Amino acid sequence: MKLRNIPVTALIGLALTTFFVIAAVFAPWIAPYSMSETVGEMWASSSATHLMGTDNLGRDLFSRMLFGARTTMMIASLATVVAFTLGSVLGILAAVLGGWVDQLMSRGIDLLMSIPTLIFALVVLSVMPSTITVLILVMGILDSTRVYRLARAVAVDINVQDFVEAARLRGEGRAWIVFREVLPNALSPLVAELGLRFIFAVLFLSSLSFLGLGVQPPEADWGSMVRENRQGIVFGVPAALIPAAAIALLAISVNLVADWILRRTTDLKGGRGG
Repeated sequence: MKLRNIPVTALIGLALTTFFVIAAVFAPWIAPYSMSETVGEMWASSSATHLMGTDNLGRDLFSRMLFGARTTMMIASLATVVAFTLGSVLGILAAVLGGWVDQLMSRGIDLLMSIPTLIFALVVLSVMPSTITVLILVMGILDSTRVYRLARAVAVDINVQDFVEAARLRGEGRAWIVFREVLPNALSPLVAELGLRFIFAVLFLSSLSFLGLGVQPPEADWGSMVRENRQGIVFGVPAALIPAAAIALLAISVNLVADWILRRTTDLKGGRGG
């Protein structure tokens, strides 16, 4: 695949996403200061020693942005993996098994989806320790309900196709049908949803951290950085706007890549069908 065949929007999305990934992976080596080191005055302006200035405690904002990218993307990525592993497998399994199993699982998912996600997470996290592991599990389980719905809807259509019936007639087991017949053919919409789920995981994590129930100090993520520096906006200090802009830019870049992947997989399937 040549670069000139990739749309400009997808190239921009790929470049920005790659930039964020590199910043997150190599944050300990790129950051000039540690995450919690006080290096200057409160909300100092940008300078040669502090590229983005300092935050509300005099910590280097550029260094915290790098470490914040690492924490934000790691938690959002792991939560997305949990959501997709749980949601896609259960959704496809419900479609393949059908009957009372499908009804029981679907009604349980409906019950979870009837409760506002943010309120549910706030209640759970208020009574459980706010560790990164708990945060990932809560986000992943709550987000898996959306993936379940999509996976089940796609799998119901695939489950009645001739090649699935042929596999049943050959005597293949349910595990074969789920993982070798239905899942590979459901990947196209699921891959596009993967990007959207990652974006919502980033926004969800940022909302929880802004409310004080997400990532806890001394760890840094972009949502908590907005909360810590929000009062500076009144004085014209951009310390809260920089992480907010990073959240928006990451969401846009991943969305551009996800849209391109969906169009590409759809076009490939259409070409094969022709």
